[in-house]
Amino acid sequence: MGGSRRLENMNPDVGSKPSQQPRSEAEKSALGVSQNLFRAFLLAALGAFFVFSLNVNYVWLSAILTLAALVLGIVVLVRTLKHKHPKLMLFGTISGLVVTAVMCLLILTSVLFFNQVSTYQDCSRTALTESAKTQCLTQLEDSMPGPLR
Repeated sequence: MGGSRRLENMNPDVGSKPSQQPRSEAEKSALGVSQNLFRAFLLAALGAFFVFSLNVNYVWLSAILTLAALVLGIVVLVRTLKHKHPKLMLFGTISGLVVTAVMCLLILTSVLFFNQVSTYQDCSRTALTESAKTQCLTQLEDSMPGPLR
């Protein structure tokens, strides 16, 4: 009898586990739609970041992707809270929205100071040494308006 008792203790299905209720078809469908929207949100947010880092001349495309990410992120956040989806999706959505908000600030700054940022980006691409990169940064700081220096 001692041997069979051990086998019962090793069985993962036996014991006190919180019972998970099976999801209805509507819940599964809502989760699937939310997951697809979440993937599109992450793709738009990452795309906006990578396009922005390529070249400041593509700031318009980055702005469009950031706006799409912001809209998708809000939709996913509302759906996650409404349908009580997994906490990981909620955490990922909130984190992505923070990144999207930072991207909005970066894009706004780049648009306001487009000429200065473009000049800096061109200078830093051709800079081969650390002193040349520092000189590009100094040139950018000098080209900014007085209060922003």
